[in-house]
Amino acid sequence: MNTQELLDTARTLVAGDKGLLAMDESNPTCNKRFARLGIPQTEEARRAYRELIVSTPGLGESISGVILYDETIRQRTKDGTSFVKVITDAGIIPGIKVDAGAKDMAGHPGEKITEGLDGLRGRLAEYSQMGARFAKWRAVIALGEGIPSQAVIEANAHTLARYAALCQEAGLVPIVEPEVLMDGEHTLERCGEVTESVLRMVFWQLSKQRVRLEGMILKPNMVLPGFTCPKQETVDEVADATVRCLLRSVPAAVPGIAFLSGGQSAEMASARLNAMNVRFKSPPWALAFSFARAIQQPALEIWSGDETNIAAAQQALLHRARCNRAARRGEYLATMEGTGA
Repeated sequence: MNTQELLDTARTLVAGDKGLLAMDESNPTCNKRFARLGIPQTEEARRAYRELIVSTPGLGESISGVILYDETIRQRTKDGTSFVKVITDAGIIPGIKVDAGAKDMAGHPGEKITEGLDGLRGRLAEYSQMGARFAKWRAVIALGEGIPSQAVIEANAHTLARYAALCQEAGLVPIVEPEVLMDGEHTLERCGEVTESVLRMVFWQLSKQRVRLEGMILKPNMVLPGFTCPKQETVDEVADATVRCLLRSVPAAVPGIAFLSGGQSAEMASARLNAMNVRFKSPPWALAFSFARAIQQPALEIWSGDETNIAAAQQALLHRARCNRAARRGEYLATMEGTGA
């Protein structure tokens, strides 16, 4: 492991008011999104859509890194250029999702454990040779009556830490993603309590596995009320609750926090990130973004599998990326929406 290179990559991922674009959805998830829009669920359709994303002119102005999927990192543009080369030539760092998905945890109904540690060392070595410089692993924590259990929190935190240690051994920056899900009617306060508990356990496990905190990025959820909670707090209240939780649980050595969007609308994700950067001017870590649908969805809907829509879809993608870069600077305005500005 080249420690300095690892630390430099981690810092670069959250530098310059940029953020990450997650395009690492699995084939089944991608196919579901295509099906809703009447797009063929084929490898070629997935390839064409991903080419649209990686070839968007100017994307590197707002995006520092892209998270790919196993199929995607092996794909090429129509002219035969590898996606990794297209991404790198745009000044963007390629990354890769390496977990095998969240599965039912034995003995814990309604709760999940993320799998994929078996053979991970070899997969990381292969991805590194293919040009990846960082990786991502997602753990999901559901809220509900009697859950999450302490056992599930501990198991997922331990798995995240082992993954992170293997990444750093391979010279890849680990993106550590413990996601407390928005599904349900839980309150903002409940989400904050569980998120803080999860993050404390994650960093305890990272310490036990001797992970260099300066060489990783945290990708957490924002502290939010559940989708069906009757009380939905304001943008500023969400920003305050989120940063307060992070200040209590995330060490200052971590260079950056890149939030997941977690099902929020594109505009709301940008507004909440913006509020954090307006209200907290000097946090110990960069407050960035690692959005998937909150950047991709408008472009996907415009494209809808029709190559005549590529330019318009790319413009929508670039707009969302620019909105989120503005949010990192605390300069995002609702008036930016609908203008393409």
